[in-house]
Amino acid sequence: MSSEEPSQNPTAEENSEKKISKKEAAKIERQRKRQEAAALSAAAAVSAVALDGEDPLAANYGEIPLNDLQSKEISGKKWTDVKDLNDGLKDQAVLVRGRAQAIRAVGKKMAFVVVRKRGFTVQCVLTVAQDVVSSQMVKFATSLSRESIVDIEGIVSVPAQPITGASQQVEIQVRKLYCVNMAIPTLPINIDDAARSEIEIEKALKAGEQLVRVNQDTRLNYRVLDIRTPANQGIFRIQCQIENIFRQFLLSEGFVGIHTPKLIAGSSEGGSAVFRLDYKGTPACLAQSPQLHKQMSICGDFGRVFEIGPVFRAEDSFTHRHLCEFTGLDVEMEINEHYSEVMDIVDRLFVTMFDGLNETCSKELEAINKQYPFEPLKYLRQTLRLTFEEGVQMLKESGVDVDPLGDLNTESERKLGQLVLEKYGTEFYILHRYPLGVRPFYTMPCHDDMKYSNSFDVFIRGEEIISGAQRVHVPEFLTERAQACGIDVNTISTYIDSFRYGAPPHGGFGVGLERVVMLFCALNNIRKTSLFPRDPQRITP
Repeated sequence: MSSEEPSQNPTAEENSEKKISKKEAAKIERQRKRQEAAALSAAAAVSAVALDGEDPLAANYGEIPLNDLQSKEISGKKWTDVKDLNDGLKDQAVLVRGRAQAIRAVGKKMAFVVVRKRGFTVQCVLTVAQDVVSSQMVKFATSLSRESIVDIEGIVSVPAQPITGASQQVEIQVRKLYCVNMAIPTLPINIDDAARSEIEIEKALKAGEQLVRVNQDTRLNYRVLDIRTPANQGIFRIQCQIENIFRQFLLSEGFVGIHTPKLIAGSSEGGSAVFRLDYKGTPACLAQSPQLHKQMSICGDFGRVFEIGPVFRAEDSFTHRHLCEFTGLDVEMEINEHYSEVMDIVDRLFVTMFDGLNETCSKELEAINKQYPFEPLKYLRQTLRLTFEEGVQMLKESGVDVDPLGDLNTESERKLGQLVLEKYGTEFYILHRYPLGVRPFYTMPCHDDMKYSNSFDVFIRGEEIISGAQRVHVPEFLTERAQACGIDVNTISTYIDSFRYGAPPHGGFGVGLERVVMLFCALNNIRKTSLFPRDPQRITP
């Protein structure tokens, strides 16, 4: 187990999870051919609109020529964000840009276009009226393909009845409509289908209605479309906020942000799960964590450091929680007397983070909850801390037999999480004093029992989210520990040497950003919280 990011060692149960379908390539090729045919059809439809007789209002709609979109001039136009449209703008003229999410004709003289921008939607109405909106303009609107980028100018109105098909409770009475960029007519996945919850699908099935279910492989193959859904917009805004809180909290605590190399000479964690490469004729690998260099930074007298950056693990882990590349949130700090000082930072950092997300991300959490229903995370104002031995005892008392000097498997972790929730009312807790035999070579043993270590793991909803520890800062002992763990000390000689020049006692921890989002929002797969995930079978898009 890494003492930095959560363990990347899969169980047999996890490795048995379904792998990506081999039929996907043929499916993609069939889809491409359909798209080409549909694109030709769409072009013909737009041309037909243009040829549909002379229109004195023709300048008020149409496709914007490429020449006008090549940063030709600054017009001084002012755009209004869809999220800012409200009844305070009643009777005012506005200009909005967004995607044509839905288009519906009502006869030949009226049409509705729902425009979406960053998860917010507004209903736009075209009604034929002399010198205002022509029938050709309505026809042009209905010829647009969904997800096309459009500019709409119009007057804000407030309907008498609540609007159910859009987030904003106002309408735009359209006066001008221009297509900035036309999407292909037949999309690989429909945004409405991708945004549908399992509850909706099951409810429809019981009612005898068949709804489209977009599977995960298809979502990831067309990720650009998939991340347009309200839930995904919420997920990645939550992710951004977690990173922001992490950074701001640590800066306020006197930490310094650093950037360590991702190309290194030897394994930073031990084991074979590294991406190896040739570095100008010298063997090298991608860093499994910033572990060695963040410790060296402490030896360089920064005192307290943190890093947000990519981490690489080459394991063949086909599970719901493992990736080959993820974003690490890492911390290292001097300690004065006890490794509990590191746990104190974990405690206050994550309580601050959870509070901040609940206070500032209500709309994002609501959007996620609509598609992926979940209960808000239960956590205490002061985070619960249990020793590993106490955790083992709780498991034994519930009938689960575990090795007192081994690591907890996935099933045991989940069971312990359930027991902790029932007894202490929290889904976020720290388990410390792990057996030394299951921790990395740089972990400091306990002073009173060498079988245990000054290390800890942190759990959310029964899954490991953080690993941390006090480090060995004595070079001779560090060399001994590395050799015992099968690591070639020649590949980490500069790391060990850094402790020969005087090193303070220190410790730290690491956490995977994607796991924090996944578990805070109770999502069932880490690929939902990685923008463009990389796993053993996926390196595109």
